[in-house]
Amino acid sequence: MTPAKPRPIPRPKAPTPAAMAAHATHPVRVPVVDEITPEQIAAASAFGEVDGEQVVLVEGDVKTPVGPATGDAPIAPYAKAFIELAASVERFHARLTGAELGPKDIDDALKGIKDALDTPVVVGNMAALRARVAIVEAEATELSEKLKAERAAAREEAAAARETIVAQAEALAGKPENQVHWKNDTARMRELLDEWKEAQRAGARIGKDVEREMWKRFTKARSSFEKARKGHFAQLDKDNAQVAGTKESLVARAEALSTSTDWDRTAREYKQLMDQWRGAGRGRRTVDDALWGRFQAAQEAFFTARRGAADAEEAELAANVPAKEEAVAAAEALLPIKSLRDAKRELRAIQDRFDAAGEVPRAEAARLGKRMAAVEKAVRDADSAAWTQRNPEVEARATGLAAQLHAAIADLEQQLEVAKAGGDKRKVKELTESLDARRAWLKQAESVAK
Repeated sequence: MTPAKPRPIPRPKAPTPAAMAAHATHPVRVPVVDEITPEQIAAASAFGEVDGEQVVLVEGDVKTPVGPATGDAPIAPYAKAFIELAASVERFHARLTGAELGPKDIDDALKGIKDALDTPVVVGNMAALRARVAIVEAEATELSEKLKAERAAAREEAAAARETIVAQAEALAGKPENQVHWKNDTARMRELLDEWKEAQRAGARIGKDVEREMWKRFTKARSSFEKARKGHFAQLDKDNAQVAGTKESLVARAEALSTSTDWDRTAREYKQLMDQWRGAGRGRRTVDDALWGRFQAAQEAFFTARRGAADAEEAELAANVPAKEEAVAAAEALLPIKSLRDAKRELRAIQDRFDAAGEVPRAEAARLGKRMAAVEKAVRDADSAAWTQRNPEVEARATGLAAQLHAAIADLEQQLEVAKAGGDKRKVKELTESLDARRAWLKQAESVAK
C-alpha cells in the first residue's frame, strides 16, 4: 500500500503589524497538539528581546531579528511559534515509527524543519531544538535509506515478475503452430494479462521507461498470438468446409446406392466409399457426426436388404439339398471299389445327377462337395494304380532292375565271405548294410513286375 502523503510542516511566518496590533484584543490561535501554557511561553520568551521595533532571538552574543515588535506582548507570538515548531518536530518523529512516511515525505519534512532552523522567525531555545532535530534527522535519514533500499528491492522484484509475464507471453506467441494447444494457451494468455493488471495495481512501481518497454513487448506477443489464432481457426473453418463438402458427396452417393440390388458390385462400391471417407480427414465434430449418421444409415439399408435377399435365396436353394444328398450317398456306396470299370461308369451318371440337382446353400455346397470329391479321388487313384500295373515299360524296367540286383547281391555275398574270413569287421559291416539295401530293392522290383 502506498503510504499516505504527509501534510507539509508549515514554516512559521512573521506576524504582520496588523496581526500584532489586533493581538491585544484578539489573541492569535496557533494550532498545536496540546494547549500552550503561560509557563511554556515564558520559558521560550526568555530567549528573545525587543530591540527597537524588532523582536530578536538571543543566542549568546548573537542576536537574530525575527520580526516586528507589536502589541503589549510582542515576543509571545514568536514564542508560541517556537513551541509549535518544536511540537511539529515531535509529531514528525512520532510518524517515523508509524510506517506512514515514504523517503520523499521524510526528505521534504526534514528540509522544511531545517529551513525553519536556518532562518528562524521564532523565539525559544534554538540550541536545544537544533540538538533534538539532529537526533531526529539521524533517525529519519536512516529510515529513509532503509525505505529506499526496500523500495529498490521491491522494484527489482516487481520488474522481474513483469519480465516473467512478458517472457511467458512471448513463449506462447513463439510456439510452432503444430505445438499450440489453442484452448489452453489462449486461456493462459488471458491469465497473463490479468496477472499484468494485478501486478500494476498492487505491486511495487517500476520505472516508466522499463514498464513502457515491457508493455510494448507484452502487447506485441499478445497481438502476434491473436493473429496466429485467428489465422489458424480461419484455415480450420476452410478445411472443415472442404471436408464437409467431400463427405456430403460421399453421403449422397451412399444414399443413392442404398436401394441397389446389384449386390456384389454395390458392396464393392460401398467399400470404396468407406476408403474415401477415411481419406477425407476430420472435420467439425458435429457436422462429421451428422454426415456419418446418414452414411451409416444408407449402408445399413443396403446391407440389410442384401441379407434379406440372401436369406430368401438360401431358403429357396435349401429345396435342392435332398437331391444332392442322394447323389452323394450313391457315390459313396461305390466304395470300396469292386469293379473299376463299373465304378467309373456309375460315377459319371451320379455326377450328372449331382449337377442336375442345382445350387444349394453355401454351407451345404461345401459339405456335399467335399464328400463327392473324396469318392472321385478314390476312383482316380484306383484307375492310376491299375494303369501303372499294366504298363509294359514299367514292367520291363522292373525286370531289368531285378536282374541287376540279383547280380549285385551275388557279388556282395562273395565279398562278405572273404571279409569274414579275413576278420575285417569294418568291411563286414559295410558289406552287410549294402547287401540288406539291395535285397530290399529287389523285393520292390519283383512286386512291381508281378
